[in-house]
Amino acid sequence: MNFIPSYIKLLRSGELNARAEEAYNNLVNCTSCPRDCKVDRINGEYGICTSGHLPIVSSYTPHFGEEPVLSGTNGAGNIFFGNCNLKCIYCQNFEISQNPIIEKQKEVSHNRLAEIMMELQNKACHNIGLVSPTHFSATILKSICLAAQQGLNLPIIYNTNGYDSVEMLKLYDGIVDVYLPDFKYG
Repeated sequence: MNFIPSYIKLLRSGELNARAEEAYNNLVNCTSCPRDCKVDRINGEYGICTSGHLPIVSSYTPHFGEEPVLSGTNGAGNIFFGNCNLKCIYCQNFEISQNPIIEKQKEVSHNRLAEIMMELQNKACHNIGLVSPTHFSATILKSICLAAQQGLNLPIIYNTNGYDSVEMLKLYDGIVDVYLPDFKYG
C-alpha cells in the first residue's frame, strides 16, 4: 500500500500554496500563537518567541527517540526549531529554546528548510517531525509547499508544546498527519 500524504492533494489544487500565503501574511501582525504579540515579524520586530520571519533550525537528523511507531527502523526525520513561545523554566531544550542570540545564527531560508526536508526523505526517514514548530508555523508551511513541489511525500508530525493558535492549526488541517502535543503545566 502506497501512502500519499493529504498535502499532495492540497498542492495539486493550489490550496497548500494559498494556506502558506495566508499564514505567512499573518506575520505582519503576528498571532501565530495565543500570545497574540501582534508584532511585524516580516519587518524585523520580535515578540515573546524572539523570532523573526525565517525559521531557525537548531538541528535535524533521523531521530530514534520518538515513539517506536514514529521512529520505525530508519528514524523520524526530526527538525528541531530554535527559540520558543512558551519559555518553560524547566525546559529540557533550554539551550535551543531560550538562547536567541546563538540561535539567530541558525536562521535558514524557506528554500533551505525545504532542502532539509528532502535530505531527511532521501535518508529514508519515515516522516518529517517538526519539533517545537509553533512560533514558526507560518513560515514552515511555505517550506512544506516548496518541498512538496520537489517531491516530498512523507507524513508530517507536528510535535508541539501545545500552545498553538487555533487559527494556525486550522491552516494545518489536512497537512499534518500526526499532532504530538506535549502537555505543560497539566
